[in-house]
Amino acid sequence: MRLDFDGSDPLDRERFPVDEWRLVEAFPSDDDLGLTETLFAIGNGYLGMRGNPPEGRPSATHGTFVNGFHETWDIHHAEQAYGFAHTGQTIVNVPDSKVMKLYVDDEPLLLSTADLMEYERSVDFRDGMLRRHLIWRTPSGKIVQVDTTCMISFTERHLAIMTIKVTMLGGSAPVVISSQVLNRQDGADEYQDREAMAKKEGWDPRKAGSFSSRVLEPQGHWHSDRRMILGYKCARSGMTLAVGADHTIETDNVVEELIDTQPDLGKKVYRVDATEGETITITKAVAYHSSRGVPARELFDRCRRTLDRVRRDGIARELDQQRDWVQKYWDNADVEVEGHPEVQQAVRWNLFQIAQASARADQLGVAAKGVSGSGYEGHYFWDTEIYVVPFLAYTFPTAAKNLLRFRVNLLDHARARARELAQRGALFPWRTINGLEASAYYAAGTAQYHIDADVAYAVARYTDATGDEDFLRRDGAEILVETARMWADLGFWRVDGGRTFHIHGVTGPDEYTTVVNNNLFTNVMARFNLERAAAAVREIREGDPTAYARLRSRLNLQDEEVQEWEECAAHMAVPFDEGLGIHPQDENFLDRELWDLSRTPADKRPLLLNYHPLVIYRFQVLKQADVVLALLLQGDRFSLDEKRRNFEYYDPITTGDSSLSAVVQSIIAAEVGHHKLAMHYFLSGLYVDLADLHGNTADGVHIASAGGVWNALVYGFAGMRDHGKGLTFDPRLPDTWPRLSFPLRVHGTRLRIVLEQDAITFTVVEGDPTTVSVRGESHVVGGDGPVRVELDGQGPRLTHLVPRQPAPVVRADGTVITAGVPTDPETLAQEAALQAVSAAQSSATVPPARQ
Repeated sequence: MRLDFDGSDPLDRERFPVDEWRLVEAFPSDDDLGLTETLFAIGNGYLGMRGNPPEGRPSATHGTFVNGFHETWDIHHAEQAYGFAHTGQTIVNVPDSKVMKLYVDDEPLLLSTADLMEYERSVDFRDGMLRRHLIWRTPSGKIVQVDTTCMISFTERHLAIMTIKVTMLGGSAPVVISSQVLNRQDGADEYQDREAMAKKEGWDPRKAGSFSSRVLEPQGHWHSDRRMILGYKCARSGMTLAVGADHTIETDNVVEELIDTQPDLGKKVYRVDATEGETITITKAVAYHSSRGVPARELFDRCRRTLDRVRRDGIARELDQQRDWVQKYWDNADVEVEGHPEVQQAVRWNLFQIAQASARADQLGVAAKGVSGSGYEGHYFWDTEIYVVPFLAYTFPTAAKNLLRFRVNLLDHARARARELAQRGALFPWRTINGLEASAYYAAGTAQYHIDADVAYAVARYTDATGDEDFLRRDGAEILVETARMWADLGFWRVDGGRTFHIHGVTGPDEYTTVVNNNLFTNVMARFNLERAAAAVREIREGDPTAYARLRSRLNLQDEEVQEWEECAAHMAVPFDEGLGIHPQDENFLDRELWDLSRTPADKRPLLLNYHPLVIYRFQVLKQADVVLALLLQGDRFSLDEKRRNFEYYDPITTGDSSLSAVVQSIIAAEVGHHKLAMHYFLSGLYVDLADLHGNTADGVHIASAGGVWNALVYGFAGMRDHGKGLTFDPRLPDTWPRLSFPLRVHGTRLRIVLEQDAITFTVVEGDPTTVSVRGESHVVGGDGPVRVELDGQGPRLTHLVPRQPAPVVRADGTVITAGVPTDPETLAQEAALQAVSAAQSSATVPPARQ
């Protein structure tokens, strides 16, 4: 994260005023176009559009994305080896339908130079609408009001609706509005040199690569008086796409209409003799349809059907359905923070991003950037299962189930990948779009076997929250069985004063420490995976013999396997250092020296952009929470004292170079009593994107971090835990917060939880009575009204500070673990240059030898 972030409100409130239900921009700026294009992006999980101005400029990165729509390419390794990933996948920037260029007196509206008398842009969390209002004084002195809207439907996932209203407030003038569908992926950006921009930005593995040849091959184009459709096929992946746009105009002015389509461009042009006071309203309904290989001409028909329904039912109906859907979303998801409107605004922005990334993913995954940008190539990681599914399971279970169905659909690929790596069962890809492993750097990619346990964890969270036994018996159990098989095969037994099960050659969540033995996070999550798989099989065998017979037949499941899983789990190696009283991140983690982050210059962060991996791997330094994340996900297996000691050891050496870290550190800091750090890390996670704390929000929203905000509020400050034995609460409400309230949906019952400094109150809003536990005491919440539980404080409040500089400590063998900083490459280069100059000067003073 940005090192100078002190936890205060980081936004410029003159430009971005506080509004609890909207993100508002009071005036435009060219200084942070990429950032604001992301912040004002809209989407529904299937379709996403960046917040580019309708007139197309100025812009940093144009972007319209369809979830899962990608191109493939060959991964070329400098040195090939068996089993390396060989097929890369990158999300494709699909044709841009946002463009609605405006000309008055033949002068284009251009925000960077326009004389704007009024301006406001906003995205409203209550209806998902992106709006912009401005009043423009043209070079000739005419006064023009321009209002635009853009909405991507949550109820019709293929549909977007845009409007532009133009009113001449002062003077009459010829007005031209050119509504376009433009293939920016293969047609050069009309205003920018993409190659020059890429060179200027430099290397960053978090960004998507560029294509060297044409991606979208035209498959046809068509138009009528008011509608145009373009179709494409990806050159390598074979995926197909069609985009159609329908137009209507309302005005009393004289209008001339033109329309034309070409392979990479469709235009609907209105020429209007605009008189003062007469409004021109153009509505543009757009449909996107994609497929893994259906001919584009069939997608043309699908676009027509979508647009025909809109034409028949009217735009007003679509807007009403949108508002109804969003209201229901907030009824189930809104977290209210009383007394802090700036925090409330940021919380709702983050929770709204999860809806925009997942609501209509509909058995597709949620990419690291959702559909808001092309960062990380549009790949799906473990982020969804660990940071997003828990939120959805308790608020929007249909979406959670759809995300898990995506993993079910990838099982055959996962089985094949396991065999490729000489393992039984299934191994999910570390990063992918189509189910094939796309991580070219295996040490920080494929070696993260914990992805299997993460998926299994998400299955458990969903089934525990919803009680969806049907999903468990039909699909969830298959995931649990195949992942458990992988762990049982990957690990091995060691007899040394006892019998323990070990897992070697893996990488945990911390990508600054790779290919290690007995990574603690991996081992405890594998233990959980094995235990839940065994419990699920036994439960199905006893409760549904027919489902059990199907499971045995489909997977050739043997009783001995279940016993083996239980044995492996019961004897799992869990590293622990008696001298330090902590759990080493892996078996040899404490053999390394400490990296002193307090002495590392800010311009050398993140470390992965400034140091060779081998330099980083030699130190105790973390990209993100690893052991600390295990303390959350498997918190019932660690004591409070163990959590505190582990947190205090790892916190000074955790860089936070990953956006996934701060929210987890906040939760554990709150639990163990470091309340100031808990708030600091919460705000760091809350403003990851809004304040661009990692410097790459321009590439898209950090969706997992947005999900982590909910986790930090509910698991952290409300102290909720769900370790398979019902919901428990041990609150840690910040001193300055008078109240925190939120809904939870548990087994079909919707609860309302209100946390105050002296009490926590539970109310059943909908559904049957349920049982919750507060600090070890059970309470039945039901039809008798709210249940108020008095609280004696908000948990421990530690007075000592966690040092920012790691303190030297003594290993078990008596050696001291010291802290230092490696010399950075730039400094070494400067020293070498000085040495070369010095050597040249010395040689110049030596008399030449006699001939």
